[in-house]
Amino acid sequence: MQILSIQSHVAFGYVGNSAAVFPIQRLGHEVWPVLTVNFSNHTGYGAWRGPVVAADEVAGVIEGISERDGLSTVSAVLSGYQGDPAVGAIVLDSVRRVKALNPRALYCCDPVMGDVGRGMFVREGIPEFMRDEVVPAADVITPNHFELNFLAGVESTDTVEEVLAAVDVVRSSGPSNVLVTSVITESDPTHLDLIAVSDEGAWSVTTPLLPISPNGGGDVTAAVYLSHLLSTGSTPTALGRTANTLFAILDRTLKSGRRELELIASQDDIANPPTTYEVTQLR
Repeated sequence: MQILSIQSHVAFGYVGNSAAVFPIQRLGHEVWPVLTVNFSNHTGYGAWRGPVVAADEVAGVIEGISERDGLSTVSAVLSGYQGDPAVGAIVLDSVRRVKALNPRALYCCDPVMGDVGRGMFVREGIPEFMRDEVVPAADVITPNHFELNFLAGVESTDTVEEVLAAVDVVRSSGPSNVLVTSVITESDPTHLDLIAVSDEGAWSVTTPLLPISPNGGGDVTAAVYLSHLLSTGSTPTALGRTANTLFAILDRTLKSGRRELELIASQDDIANPPTTYEVTQLR
């Protein structure tokens, strides 16, 4: 299957398309990366070089794909960090064009806005744009725990039941499939959950909380989850494979002592996910 991935790019390290393209390919899908920035490294280093790609140039790349009749074969559109509503509008227009040609195509949005301990780290107005315009247009979203709370309009969700209630609120706005990452509940702060909810039910995978939070983990998660959804059509299967793959990548990265994800070294865990942690049905 073909995935149109409209995201940032860095030469050094793994975020955005730099984090998403390899896992998608390793899982057997074609991916067409459209770049929204072309930076030397991610902004977590505090300094970087390279250009932001102008919105009209992003649109031009997508138009060139359309001129090759490429949009008609797209099975899914994937997007991540959107730093400019103008680029977000191009993403949404691309989704509309793809769905007009292939109504079964999915739009998977990683609504990057903020995180626990950091708060919102995107420019003013972006969270509201994501909540009001982008998320309702998506079929699949992959927010972290902090982002879920914002999208649902709640202050906090401290139990699994409260997380599921928040997911139900967000699903009522449009997306049918929601994967919530980095869920930490008050009952067990030493572990974290990945929780997936679709029309068929709700499931979770619990893993130990590792003392590591590298940039790009969410980008890899969205790419891997979408890839498994396309291949299997099964939410619990995609959840289990994604959770186990991401834990293996993070564990290897922690042991390496490196700041950047050990993505290439983990390629066997991407292609053949371990089964260390089991999927539990919640409802």
